[in-house]
Amino acid sequence: MDPMFLLSVLLRWVHVGTAVVLIGGMTSLRFVVAPVLAGRPEEMEAIRLRWKKFVHAGIGLFILSGGINYWMAMASHKGDGLYHALIGTKIILAFAAFFFASALVGRSAGTQKYRNQSAKWSGVVLLLAAIIIAMSGVVKVRDNQKLRPATTPAADASASAEVPAAEATK
Repeated sequence: MDPMFLLSVLLRWVHVGTAVVLIGGMTSLRFVVAPVLAGRPEEMEAIRLRWKKFVHAGIGLFILSGGINYWMAMASHKGDGLYHALIGTKIILAFAAFFFASALVGRSAGTQKYRNQSAKWSGVVLLLAAIIIAMSGVVKVRDNQKLRPATTPAADASASAEVPAAEATK
């Protein structure tokens, strides 16, 4: 089997798997854990410190797998302005999500304002993630459409109207 194909599959698994873990974890923290532990800051702090390792590792995996995926896709998308616009926007939104996710698990005084409003900012991260996923879906479906042979209704009609002469006389 082609090693580049295997690498592409592995990188896709890493990228999508990381998204599942981080977005699922953020959703769980935002809508389940934080409301249950409201008024218990020590327990929330313990969870935040543990979650921090996942966030930082996930950001690293996203940057690594996404960077390699983009580099590998460059040749097949040369001159494709829409692809580069969508992917470029997706990357910018991802770095914004990385910042807010890092601020939510950070410890510096400068990011305390994000932790003080964690429900708001985790909601922003989840919204950015939804937009990124939607854009990724558009790019993927668009790429799959480009792989199919182009047909038009007129071409389909003329192709079905053409009957070999031997068949027409039967």
